[in-house]
Amino acid sequence: MQESFPAKKRPAYTTIQTTVYRLEDKGAVRRAKKISNAHIFEALISRSAARGRLIDDLLSLFGGRTQPVMAHLVETGKLTMSDVREAEKLIKTLARKETRK
Repeated sequence: MQESFPAKKRPAYTTIQTTVYRLEDKGAVRRAKKISNAHIFEALISRSAARGRLIDDLLSLFGGRTQPVMAHLVETGKLTMSDVREAEKLIKTLARKETRK
C-alpha cells in the first residue's frame, strides 16, 4: 500500500499500518492471511458502500443539507453541466422505479 503513494508524498509505514488497523477495528477490512510476519488484508465492504458512508458523513457536517456542498462544487468549477445532466438522468430513473412500486 505504502508504495502506491508518490515517493514525495508517501506516508510512513507506521501511518499506513495504523490506518489499516483502524479500518480493521471498524470492520472495513480483515486479515485474510499471513505471510512471514506480514498480514494480508482484504476489503469487507465495497468501494461503493465506503464512498456512500463517506459522503453521508460529509453531509452530516452540513446538517444533511446538500446545497452548501453543491454550491461549493459549482463555484470551484468541479461540477459541470455534464455532471448535472447525469444527475438528472439518475433522478428520473429513480423516480420511475418509485412509481412502479
